Amino acid sequence: MAVVLVLVLIVVGSVLFHFLSPWWWTPIASNWDYIDHTIIISFWITGIVFAAVVLFMAYCVFRFRHREGNRAAYEPENKRLESWLMIVTAAGVTALLVPGLFVWSRFVTVPSDATEVEVVAQQWQWSFRLPGKDGKLGTSDTRDVTADNPLGVAPKDPNGQDDVLVEAADLHLPIGKPIKVLLRSIDVLHDFYVPEFRAKMDMIPGSVTYFWFTPTRTGTFQVLCAELCGQGHPLMHGVVVVDTEQDYLAWLGQQQTFAQLSAPQQSGSANQPSGKAMASGLDVAANSKLLRPAQ
Repeated sequence: MAVVLVLVLIVVGSVLFHFLSPWWWTPIASNWDYIDHTIIISFWITGIVFAAVVLFMAYCVFRFRHREGNRAAYEPENKRLESWLMIVTAAGVTALLVPGLFVWSRFVTVPSDATEVEVVAQQWQWSFRLPGKDGKLGTSDTRDVTADNPLGVAPKDPNGQDDVLVEAADLHLPIGKPIKVLLRSIDVLHDFYVPEFRAKMDMIPGSVTYFWFTPTRTGTFQVLCAELCGQGHPLMHGVVVVDTEQDYLAWLGQQQTFAQLSAPQQSGSANQPSGKAMASGLDVAANSKLLRPAQ
């Protein structure tokens, strides 16, 4: 009887913990509420199966406990029971897979008006590249990575000269605009993950992976690396700020392009953009594809 009681308490405790637990998702800040819905469906299906199996075990322990004079009946097979088990199992597996396949289809189908933003990971920091006034990102290659070109932007590609580079600093994005995030790693496996955005993807050296999302609320959100990447992995944090259009333009106007950062410094602090650089940055902001109306 003690075993029966323990099994019942496990089910009751698990259900109560699920509904009363203070730990849950962070409030969503993107269009990927579909992912939340899919996880909730999985919780319900696996929760019901878990409770049913454990309670059935409790029933069997109680119903078929040892009693003097009882003999076990040997039944090598039961076709009716086997058929029902196959049907129920197939239905459960289908219910788990179909919502995920639907969400995955949307996950890899990038809107035609999405703007590409590149995220570059290296031990143990995040850097970013945004399209300039031409609305296109230039090509990049790990073989082009140097001390003066840490993101490996192709120096001879004209499309890359006006790219906005944000090295080891905060990334700003405008609210309500679809973003295709291109993911590139310079050294080892990384994983760009902002919990409030829900979407994430591994970053594999030598290849470019991607996902897309649309920020749905303004705020400051922490970037985490969700792949063990060495001793500094726990400290590999970053920040994504989702701005209003006005605030985003103000931030973008302060950033420098690849051409400006590659040019020799004539005078002044290396950390302060020149008047010409600031003017060019404002030009980029005014022409940014991120703020063009959706077609």
